[in-house]
Amino acid sequence: MLMRTDPFRELDRLTQQVFGNATARPSAMAMDAYRSGDDFLVHFDLPGIDPETIELDVERNVLNVRAERRSPAPEGAEPLVGERPTGTFTRQLFLGDTLDTERIDASYEAGVLTLRIPVAEQAKPRRIQISGGDTPKQLSG
Repeated sequence: MLMRTDPFRELDRLTQQVFGNATARPSAMAMDAYRSGDDFLVHFDLPGIDPETIELDVERNVLNVRAERRSPAPEGAEPLVGERPTGTFTRQLFLGDTLDTERIDASYEAGVLTLRIPVAEQAKPRRIQISGGDTPKQLSG
């Protein structure tokens, strides 16, 4: 199971709209998450991010994602319009015990960071064989 938590996300968005991106808290990144077969997939929107600035770590089933977008303007340039947010973007996900955090696969393409998190083997449904008696039981009708 994948759980999302960031109680201040809407407050951050409102603060960014009113005051720009100069907030004390790092910005949150938009994401989609879904289960497909035996994997959970999570997509984070990170357009214009240098993949070298992306950091992923898992500690006690908590996944931390951190990325940084730097201003493309050279040092000393006069800003005319600055609508694209820069700075640090973070997201924290609490991963359930049913996910295999040892086998997370990450890729970054076209501004989207994709994580593939497999369901742990012990959490997958399985058929249990029933044994008993020497002869198969038959139903009488």
